[in-house]
Amino acid sequence: MTTITIKDEQETAALAQKLAPQLAAGDVILLNGTLGAGKTAFARALIRALCRDADTVVPSPTFTLVQHYETPDGMAIHHYDLYRLPETEAEDEIIEIGLEESLSDALTLIEWPERLGYLTPKNRVEITLKHGHNENERIAEITSFGQSTNRKWILE
Repeated sequence: MTTITIKDEQETAALAQKLAPQLAAGDVILLNGTLGAGKTAFARALIRALCRDADTVVPSPTFTLVQHYETPDGMAIHHYDLYRLPETEAEDEIIEIGLEESLSDALTLIEWPERLGYLTPKNRVEITLKHGHNENERIAEITSFGQSTNRKWILE
């Protein structure tokens, strides 16, 4: 696990920009954290970095459940937000919205991944964002699972 202290939203964006060139189609990023921890801010910054456009409109998929993007290189990005799914029915809903298909051919970002249950991919990177000591500070913990554990993240 790699732990990084993030002072503010600009440093959240900087972390996303450092990770972006190291990601590819088939990668799965699970974003953990409480409400307001910065999951959507991180996802927004990562998508903009991958699209190489700071003005890319990146709405939260809280109500639509998923938003789709494409990078200039043609890589698909699927950004899921599972917050609104009832925990008792989440797995069925997740299958209906096509999450399983996107895991192999796109970069997949998932907020509120605890709703995945048995659908949690074995090969994944989990980024947990926690509130720090002051209002804007966050602690980011990056943990890789499965084949993703072989990756060495360059964060400098």
